[in-house]
Amino acid sequence: MFQLAELTQLNDCFRPLSQRGGDRVFFCRIAGYSGDVAAFLRQYYEAARRSGVIIDGRIPNPTPDNLAYFNEMMGPAFQMDRDFLSQRLGRWLPRMTDGQRDAVVTALYATLDDMRRQGKNENMLRNAYMKYMCWLYYKFERIVNVLGGEALPKILYAGDVSHYELQLLTVLSRAGADIVLLECGGDQAYLTVDPQSAASRLYQAPGLGPFPAGFGVKQLQADLEREVRRQRLYGAPPALSPCTNAWVQRPELNAALTAVQTRGSDPRFFYNLFLCQYGVEDNLTYTNDLFAFYQSLKSGGRRICVVNGDPAPPGPEEIAAVKRGNYASVEQLAAGLAANIRYPANVELQRLMTKAFLDLVLEEGERCGGSVSKLTSRAVYLLCWLNRYQKDLFPDWKAPEVAVFLQFGKCASDTGALFLRLLARLPVDVLLLLPNLNEGSALHAPDLLEVHCPQSVVLDRFPVDQNQARVTTAAYQAERDLDRLMYQDTGLYRNQQYAKASTVLLQTMYEEIPILWDQELKYRPSFSAAGDTVTLPVICQKICGVKDGNASQYWLDIKKLITPDTEVIRSVPWVQGTDPNPVKPYATQFLKNGRLLRSRIKSHSAYLYGILRAEMQEHLLDKLQLLLDQKLIRGTFENGTEYTVIATALNLSKDLLRKIQKFDFTKKNPKLIYINTTEKMISLEDSILTAFLSLVGFDVLFFVPTGYQCIEQHFARPLAGETQAGDYLYDLRVPDFNTVQEGGLHTIRKLFGRST
Repeated sequence: MFQLAELTQLNDCFRPLSQRGGDRVFFCRIAGYSGDVAAFLRQYYEAARRSGVIIDGRIPNPTPDNLAYFNEMMGPAFQMDRDFLSQRLGRWLPRMTDGQRDAVVTALYATLDDMRRQGKNENMLRNAYMKYMCWLYYKFERIVNVLGGEALPKILYAGDVSHYELQLLTVLSRAGADIVLLECGGDQAYLTVDPQSAASRLYQAPGLGPFPAGFGVKQLQADLEREVRRQRLYGAPPALSPCTNAWVQRPELNAALTAVQTRGSDPRFFYNLFLCQYGVEDNLTYTNDLFAFYQSLKSGGRRICVVNGDPAPPGPEEIAAVKRGNYASVEQLAAGLAANIRYPANVELQRLMTKAFLDLVLEEGERCGGSVSKLTSRAVYLLCWLNRYQKDLFPDWKAPEVAVFLQFGKCASDTGALFLRLLARLPVDVLLLLPNLNEGSALHAPDLLEVHCPQSVVLDRFPVDQNQARVTTAAYQAERDLDRLMYQDTGLYRNQQYAKASTVLLQTMYEEIPILWDQELKYRPSFSAAGDTVTLPVICQKICGVKDGNASQYWLDIKKLITPDTEVIRSVPWVQGTDPNPVKPYATQFLKNGRLLRSRIKSHSAYLYGILRAEMQEHLLDKLQLLLDQKLIRGTFENGTEYTVIATALNLSKDLLRKIQKFDFTKKNPKLIYINTTEKMISLEDSILTAFLSLVGFDVLFFVPTGYQCIEQHFARPLAGETQAGDYLYDLRVPDFNTVQEGGLHTIRKLFGRST
């Protein structure tokens, strides 16, 4: 009879009998979860599926038909005798060898004898005997003829075991089977049937916690099926594996200069570096240090690819080159897109790239909940960038060569960070240098080596050529340090400190507008700054009616709102579709698949905004894209209105461009006052301009003394909040605001009539 062994290492369960130091089996209970436990259970489930038995829940009691067949074949007799049990077992399970039958008889007799000594009568022993015989035949017949062999059969029982089930499992354990009880609900239920843990042992290890919700046999089965599907995806595996950062003796950028041949000698691995350096050691010598570092890499014969900032988004031609289809699952997506990876010059490198791509896409698929739509565009970007840069990194790659991919400056894109993680799984040293401590990073990975330096410097390009190098004086650097002290998280802001902005609309009362109107944005409610982006609280209101019906005071109140940065529209329409517009003939060339073709726009002769600050140009194009995405203008992406939106937004007047050029996101913002005293609807172009300028950061006020719905026609949903200021007045004429003053109109104007 086999003896119970203690399970200290989970993998001991898979040892053959000859390596266990005698006739020893494992009968263990697992009531706690960890990563190692999950991996063991998957392996054990597969072993039980191949040559054992899996029980999910209780073993069904023998049916009346089962018992009738047993009585027909074996008769109703029962004797508490080993020879009787052996004779009946030989007839009932004839495939068992004499040795196996003897082992089962010995174990069965011992179990029944335990019951007899506990006071069970003969009828109870007979019932147990019949139940065990039926269970052996109907549930465990596939393993009884391999009990006690060199490779012991495995039984996986998931659930709360009953008294009779535990007795039968004890029989099988004593006869030579390994058994694992999976107790996702804890060990308390088991202890009610075996308080002394005499039949089995509880597995204990540091770090065990509760099982995740839904964990069980079905999840193990699903996990294994997914693993099988994924193994089919990969095909022939690469011979090499990455050894990332493990060889690094000192965490520093100069580790990349270590000769590849001296990093390690195991031919199964390539040795690469995955490093991100925040800040600089010495801001005065940093530029020269970078150039010397670059020259050292070149002199070492390394392939180097330098990218300033996030990789440029793939162009339409690059995206079109990626063959793709419709996918129902992440696995299908990964397999379909991986077929685009081709490197015929070296099959090993192609396998490495394919495996890295598949691994990363499948990981991201789990992180985003298996959403194929979210993952497709990111995976396509990865392939486009891999195709773009592989000619620089791997022109004629041979092991153990390791190229260098150096990204200098911000890593703000999640997809860009994903691309760096992809490269880090290839024979590439991936280096991300962030000299400006004010810039964060989207790159976070467990295998990333982070180096933090105390000083900060602003550089926009990596000095690959000494002619490009810029050196700073001590005074200049001292001023930059003072900037950081004064303008970082202090509520103080230097001129043009932020390059990006998003807007939120302030919901205000009519009486609040004069208070907020000429206020710097940083003092308004809901203003915030994070990284290089600020949130601008702007006003966009439609003022209906005239307070107290007093037209003179009405015009005076409007005049008080006219600041030097205010554009006033006194007649409707402001802009019409028939007005000259140099952009209109080319608008259809500037949009593809709903996205602005920015490089084409900027390089076109009709582009008017090239004189603006570079960051302001990007801001305007960002807001134009947002206006299109929001479909705020009725008909966008339905009847060609999107091209009118583009043509109108890219044809702002000189006065507006000057206001935008001087716009500092933390100070006073430019304004637009639109007055409509008539029954006319504002034009489509006016609707586009007011919506666009509001997104850019303008305060926009519509003054409509008639209260008519004259601004809403071309908006798919309300643009401005509506405030009822007073009585509706009609046929008002907009005065020359230079003549409006306290007490009414200018005296000379009074001689010739009123504006009411």
